[in-house]
Amino acid sequence: PVYHYLLAFLAAAAYGFPSRKIKVIGITGTKGKTSTVEILSAIFEEAGLKTAILGTLRFKINDKEEPNLLKMTMPGRFFVQRFIKKALKNKCDYVIVEMTSQGVKQFRHKFIALDALIFTNLAPEHIESHGSYEKYKQAKLEIAKSLSKSKKRPRTLVVNKDDKEAEDFLSVPVDRALTYSLIDAEPYKTGEQGIEFTFDNETISSPLLGQFNIYNILAAATLAKNYGVPTSAIKNAAKSLASIRGRMEKINLPAGGGQNFQVIVDYAHTPDSLEQAYKAL
Repeated sequence: PVYHYLLAFLAAAAYGFPSRKIKVIGITGTKGKTSTVEILSAIFEEAGLKTAILGTLRFKINDKEEPNLLKMTMPGRFFVQRFIKKALKNKCDYVIVEMTSQGVKQFRHKFIALDALIFTNLAPEHIESHGSYEKYKQAKLEIAKSLSKSKKRPRTLVVNKDDKEAEDFLSVPVDRALTYSLIDAEPYKTGEQGIEFTFDNETISSPLLGQFNIYNILAAATLAKNYGVPTSAIKNAAKSLASIRGRMEKINLPAGGGQNFQVIVDYAHTPDSLEQAYKAL
């Protein structure tokens, strides 16, 4: 552990602690992290802001992107700090980072000065690595605690109020604690053409599939509104984001290819997320 901690410090020092000079948003939880990252970035871009993404799917700075082929959501400490430094040099307004419990075990979350954190949900995962569900939860809570220790102001925490662990995350001291819930989205509906729900007294529609994507959009929209993004930009971004790669993604052959059935690719790999995917379909 000392070795990993020192590496995290050295990486941040080597690049001049770049996260102190740019807005950094962390997103954590068992499910929905990647989708929420992509949705939040789309909303910010719709509002005319420049974003950088460091996550499971890709590494993006403004219009330049490359797929994440490292098989790690949170890469090594030097990689992360160098990425944030590049985002700073390219005058990005926000860096959006997926943050994992596995990363916490190796102090990869240390010396990343957070402005905000979104907590999506918690379900049993990586238990063989952490030793128990409680230890897994504590690793996730460490990320929220790192937000509370951040010297940036205001520190904003967005929590899924419907999750059974919501109260533990809301107990972490921050300047602004915001929640979202499916109750807030009523009336809502899901169907083959996508989803529709209510946010800020507006009807939001999206071609993304499944009730879980209502949660993901709510999470991103709640934080974006906190940063002054108008609801009209949130509405436009939700409508125009047709799909997220590997996340309930429809695969269609070119016209005339002979495909007379639907093909959908999804990253679901735990019992709970598989059940949610099947329910949506």
